[in-house]
Amino acid sequence: MIRDGYVARWLGREFEAAPGADGEIRLYAPEPTDGFEELRAGRFRRIVPAHEVEELRYIRTTCSWRGEPFVVVGEHETWLRVEYAGGRAPVATRLGLDRIDHGVWQAWAPRGEVEDLREEFS
Repeated sequence: MIRDGYVARWLGREFEAAPGADGEIRLYAPEPTDGFEELRAGRFRRIVPAHEVEELRYIRTTCSWRGEPFVVVGEHETWLRVEYAGGRAPVATRLGLDRIDHGVWQAWAPRGEVEDLREEFS
């Protein structure tokens, strides 16, 4: 599973999370969990004060594709949606990447061609 977003440790367990400007953290679980409300099938939420959260980190998945650095921003079946992290437009053009926005280049890469897939925490 490719992860890209916040995770929080609360009561010793890790949850997908979303910090709010209101000083609260929204925790998400894929299955019914005590104190969580069901938002839709497979998605449950609990809102807790930030001071109750043991740890809040941002996780992103990085990789190398065709010898260049990328961040994985999505996945579908055997494909990964990768965003070029090298910052050089001529390289992005040479690789045939799609220009999404100024300085943002992406492509669908076959998972089998992606190397050095790893999670980075900040």
